[in-house]
Amino acid sequence: MADIEGVLLDIDGVLAVSWEPIPGAARTVTWLRNQGIPFRLVTNTTTHTAADLADVLSGAGIVVEPWEIITAVVGTASYLRRHHPGARCYLLTDGNALEDLEGVHLVEPDAEEASVVVLGGACDEFSYSNVNRAFRMLMDGASLIAMHKNLFWRTSAGWELDGGAYVRALEEAADVRATVCGKPSAPFFEAALGMLGIGAERVCMVGDDIVNDVVGAQELGLTGVLVRTGKFRPEDLEKGAPDLAIDSIADLPALLGAA
Repeated sequence: MADIEGVLLDIDGVLAVSWEPIPGAARTVTWLRNQGIPFRLVTNTTTHTAADLADVLSGAGIVVEPWEIITAVVGTASYLRRHHPGARCYLLTDGNALEDLEGVHLVEPDAEEASVVVLGGACDEFSYSNVNRAFRMLMDGASLIAMHKNLFWRTSAGWELDGGAYVRALEEAADVRATVCGKPSAPFFEAALGMLGIGAERVCMVGDDIVNDVVGAQELGLTGVLVRTGKFRPEDLEKGAPDLAIDSIADLPALLGAA
């Protein structure tokens, strides 16, 4: 950690759970700011726009600005504008992050034709009827875009399936492969590094997801720091080896301060 000059932080499971702050999260963000250590929040959350996330987090005492947050929705919109300009897109996702999908042509929820199927976070709209509608579009030649491939997450109510479970099902059923726009895709991390203006070898990624946060970052040369909060389970360590593991985000200042 002695060479670390910048930090990327996941939100859900690292800074908060169901938007309730994890103890020490606000203090850690304030410490990073006071120390002059550049940081960005990088999240696969699809329920909020970056501006809404900043408001929710600031209301919980974790003061951040919208420009300090990079969401999977923003990454997806950027990808669609570059690679599928003007395409008719069928969207299934939770929340209402349409503000961050500016420039993307979305069809009506009951449409039967589209050239791109876009899946975000899972919710009650992932009914058999809607998922089957997406399946038919894929069978007719539509491309599959995933904001992320998180299989599950943990809320204050317990474990919940996420959009990645449906992405996998559609991949297998339609014999297609999804393009992932959020973590752990390389372009998503590269965009965050570009905002920091710091090389990967001098940035650490702090997350509770061993695959999407830690391993995904390590593959680009970042230092992967795993927190034992949020969705973390001891068996996750069979899926990858973090460079460092800490009990919670509250331990990050000591880790960086010691270095």
